[in-house]
Amino acid sequence: MRNEFIFEILDSRLNVLIELFEQCPEDRRRVIPQGFNNHIHWHVGHVLTVTEFHVFDLSGQPKVLPESYQALFAYGTKPADWLEEPPAWEFLIEQLKEQRYLIRESLQDKLDQPVKPNFLKAETIGELIVSTVLHIMNHAGVVSAILKALKAA
Repeated sequence: MRNEFIFEILDSRLNVLIELFEQCPEDRRRVIPQGFNNHIHWHVGHVLTVTEFHVFDLSGQPKVLPESYQALFAYGTKPADWLEEPPAWEFLIEQLKEQRYLIRESLQDKLDQPVKPNFLKAETIGELIVSTVLHIMNHAGVVSAILKALKAA
C-alpha cells in the first residue's frame, strides 16, 4: 500500500469526524442522548486517546498524551465514571488536529515496519494506521447518530 494513500485516508476521515464534532452546539457537547453511553465531548477525547494507543503504543513508539486520558477516554470508559474534569473541548480538538501531523512526521518512513502481536491483528505500522481509520469512521457514525438524537430532543 502506498504511504501517501494511508496518510491521505487518515487525513480525510479525520476531517470528516472533526467536521461532525464542530456541528455540535457548545451547550450540547456534554448531553448524552437516551440510548447512548457517551456524549460528543467524550468521543473527541476517545478518538484522540485510542489513536495514540493504536498507532504509537502498539508500534512501540513513545506516547505523548497524559496518562490521565486513559481513565477518561480509553475503551470501556464513560463520563458517568469520571472522577476528574476532562480537558477542555477546544484543547482536545486542537490535539486531535495536531496528532495527524505527529503520526506523519514520526512514522512516514516506517509504515512497513513490523509491530508486536496485537488485538487488531495488524502486522505493520501502516496496518495500525488503517485500523485507526476504521475506528475513526465507526465514531463518525456514532457521532452522527448522537447529533441527530440531540436535534430531535
